[in-house]
Amino acid sequence: VQLVESGGGSVQAGGSLRLSCVNSGRDANCMGWFRQAPGKEREGVAAINTRVGTTYYADSVKGRFTISLDNAKATMDLQMTNLKPDDTAMYYCAADPAGPLCRVVPGTRCSPGRCPLDYWGRGTQVTVS
Repeated sequence: VQLVESGGGSVQAGGSLRLSCVNSGRDANCMGWFRQAPGKEREGVAAINTRVGTTYYADSVKGRFTISLDNAKATMDLQMTNLKPDDTAMYYCAADPAGPLCRVVPGTRCSPGRCPLDYWGRGTQVTVS
C-alpha cells in the first residue's frame, strides 16, 4: 500500500477544499483520513470500507465532510465544506487491509506509530483562517 495525498491549501472560514488520496499499491479494505494540529495528537476524521462503501465520521465533521471513492480516478476523496479555523491541521491519508478497523477511526486520538491503520501518506496541509 502506497499512499499519496493532494488537495490541501489555505482557505477562509466557511470555504471548501477537496483532498484526494491515491493508493498505488495493493488494495486496502479500510481507507481514512486523520489530521494533526501542532502540539496535538493525531485525530481520526473519517473512514470508508472500500468493499461495502460504509462510511464513518467524527462528530466534529459530521454534516461538513464527505468521504468517498472515485473509481474512475482510483482515489479516495475527502470533500470538506464550511471549514472552520479548528480544522487547520496536517491531513493524512491512511489505509489498512482490515476493513473492520474503519469503525475505530472516527474520533480516535493517537500518536504517530500508535494509530489503528498501518499505512500512511506523508500528509497535506489544510489552513483555515
